[in-house]
Amino acid sequence: MHPGKMQRAGCQAQLLLLLLASLVGAFPHDTLRKSCGLSKYRFLLPSELKAVQNLKEQFEKTMLSSDRKCNTRVFHRKWSTAKLSVPDRMILVEAELDLVTAVLGRLEAPGLAEAHLQPLALLTQAQEDLRGCMSIEAPTHQPSGKLRHWLHKLEMAKQMETAGCLEASAILHLFQVLNDLKCVALGEHCA
Repeated sequence: MHPGKMQRAGCQAQLLLLLLASLVGAFPHDTLRKSCGLSKYRFLLPSELKAVQNLKEQFEKTMLSSDRKCNTRVFHRKWSTAKLSVPDRMILVEAELDLVTAVLGRLEAPGLAEAHLQPLALLTQAQEDLRGCMSIEAPTHQPSGKLRHWLHKLEMAKQMETAGCLEASAILHLFQVLNDLKCVALGEHCA
């Protein structure tokens, strides 16, 4: 190889290394750790949102034709998710996802048999991703008093409410759960 070409190739290699070093330096080393793979829940795909909306609408139709009377307020809170610490948000959403995935996993109504598959897959994946993050981000975090109170209320509802009323509460509040999941995915930027 000609000495001029070798020198040029060496300069190009050095420039490439400098460029790579500057790119690596532009992103903190803990960026991947902090995101925990939850960033995909900041903005769900239109098809995912449509599937959740379809399930909710199908459920509302079946509920209208039944004589189910529920007064459960499992998802009612006087505080917003954004007011919680990030680790508290993770615990909240994990509890919500536990309930919702359990309910969707038991759905047997003929009109809902197919409608629940995509939302269940989405929420089950979110549940797994969230648990992975919790094991990294907040493995020993203890929930705040208000979250502990809500978690206790949720556990009491699971024991005292009928399966039909828990089902209604979980499905009718799917978008609230997705908003809470989005808040977790946004981390400190959730307002």
